Amino acid sequence: MNGLRSAIGFLTILPIAPRGSAENFAAARTWFPLVGLLLGAILAGADLLMNGPFPLLLASALLTVALALMTRALHLDGFMDTCDALFGGFERERRLEILRDPHVGAFAVVGVISLLLIKFTAIAALPQVNRTAILMLFPCLSRWGMLLVMELFPYVRSKGLGTMFLGARGKWPLIGGLGITLSAAIMLAGIPGVVLFVMASFIAWAVGSWAARLLGGLTGDIYGAVNEVSEASVLILVAVLSAGSSICQG
Repeated sequence: MNGLRSAIGFLTILPIAPRGSAENFAAARTWFPLVGLLLGAILAGADLLMNGPFPLLLASALLTVALALMTRALHLDGFMDTCDALFGGFERERRLEILRDPHVGAFAVVGVISLLLIKFTAIAALPQVNRTAILMLFPCLSRWGMLLVMELFPYVRSKGLGTMFLGARGKWPLIGGLGITLSAAIMLAGIPGVVLFVMASFIAWAVGSWAARLLGGLTGDIYGAVNEVSEASVLILVAVLSAGSSICQG
């Protein structure tokens, strides 16, 4: 269970990571989707508590903030760095240099504001009939996306935050994460959950493929961007499909 503790300790604010070796972190990636499910369960529980006393828009804004706080804005930071590097650089070495730069540029600011607005409005637009299930599921699907790109694409640096999770590449972390994610998708949302799983996988692959083409591989910041884009994409798809269904019923 040290791998699970390492995943929770790294991906959330919960201080339970073991004092372990690199093997614990290499095993942690298997549990990324389960950590996402835990975060989703907390969001869903908070949403149920706010249902009634809090207006929908306020509750949705608080959920958006809560998710960022629970993850120490780790993935948002990676998303911001990725925006600056991939949109602000024109050569591979310059992009990698921007990823190392702690300063924030215009693309990062515009990107994170746009992302948070999209998440907020999409959460507000979730249908009440399956709102709880989607709130539990979407962080699980996005963290599956991170696991997927870790296995599909090379890591571009010899050192970096993401290297400790890679270890010896193999099929078992991917198979374990796949089992967790698909089980959660089916139990929470049935066939629509499988559709969301496929879409989240495709989005993660697309972002990873694009970044790998520009950089020659991925970095920890790209993993964070994959998570954030996958989260937003799942929420957008559910909101759009729900709106379309409502129009058809009307």
